[in-house]
Amino acid sequence: MQKNIAVLAGDGIGPEVIDQALKAVKAIEQRFKCRFTYTSALVGATAIEHTGDPYPDRTHDICMQSDAVLFGAIGDPRYDNDPKAKIRPEQGLLAMRKKLGLYANIRPVSAFKSLVHKSPLKTELIDGADFMVIRELTGGIYFGEPRGRSENGLTAFDTCTYTRTEIERIGRLAFEYARRRAKKLTAVDKANILATSRLWRETIQELHADFPDVALEFMFVDNAAMQLVTWPKKFDVVVTENMFGDILTDEASVITGSLGLLPSASVGIHTSVFEPIHGSYPQAAGKNIANPLGTILSAALMFEYALNIPEAGQLIRLACERSIEQGVVTADIATGNAYTTSEVGDWIAGQISACIPTP
Repeated sequence: MQKNIAVLAGDGIGPEVIDQALKAVKAIEQRFKCRFTYTSALVGATAIEHTGDPYPDRTHDICMQSDAVLFGAIGDPRYDNDPKAKIRPEQGLLAMRKKLGLYANIRPVSAFKSLVHKSPLKTELIDGADFMVIRELTGGIYFGEPRGRSENGLTAFDTCTYTRTEIERIGRLAFEYARRRAKKLTAVDKANILATSRLWRETIQELHADFPDVALEFMFVDNAAMQLVTWPKKFDVVVTENMFGDILTDEASVITGSLGLLPSASVGIHTSVFEPIHGSYPQAAGKNIANPLGTILSAALMFEYALNIPEAGQLIRLACERSIEQGVVTADIATGNAYTTSEVGDWIAGQISACIPTP
């Protein structure tokens, strides 16, 4: 089997964690006798430096010609600290989502038993938590027009827009995932205030007729934020709009004990993108201390969602679980001696090559 993988390392710790994920992918390549072609491309602040564009046309062409995109992180403090910057690294991420038609971001959230003590929540609240957030990715306030500032610079405005078609598309996907799991879907909105949320609620209600076996509940986003930290095990599949999903998934990440542990898949019309949910963490760049597990687990999702080798994804996930259980982890989650980013990557790749037996 021959597959093409686009590698977009990005900024900050992106190149370091991507390197560890590639170690795991190459170990799978040997273990399963498959063959991948890796093509690197620029994105984010790195792309701005070299081309003036955070998502250059060449990068887009490489993504379109690939079977999957393995993505690191975007962001640079030079732009974060300059609110007047006209070109920003994050514009590259938004452009990639729009051009590739990545309308759905899928973020599984589960608590590792050996790390429950690292969570700020009580053990009894998070032990056994296992849910999925499906976030609409190409609409809402991040893409709405018009946007900008008044001529005198004293007023700024952003527009939140959704169409019924966009909501139906993500809603149907969410119902399908709920049907595969515990048949429970929570739709998060702010329908008591926002017109777009009322369209969301109306559309999801209508879709429910096609999925009568799935239990549907609606929840205002402020209540959902509270429920995530007081009763996370009540959720199974959550669907919501772009900005709400952005905020809630970062909040949900603390359940695992570290932002560096959560993978995600962005799927849609063209090539799917697989990335950790953490940012570029520029303070750690080049220090070999960043947690690579979220990126390695994103590679596991890549095998399951895009490359159609689910056994490979399961093997990567098992290797990551073993690394946590045996304490082969970076300083952010270590209870004893901490390992470096590259040491964790080497250990996991070695476990994959050895074909770990099922516990």
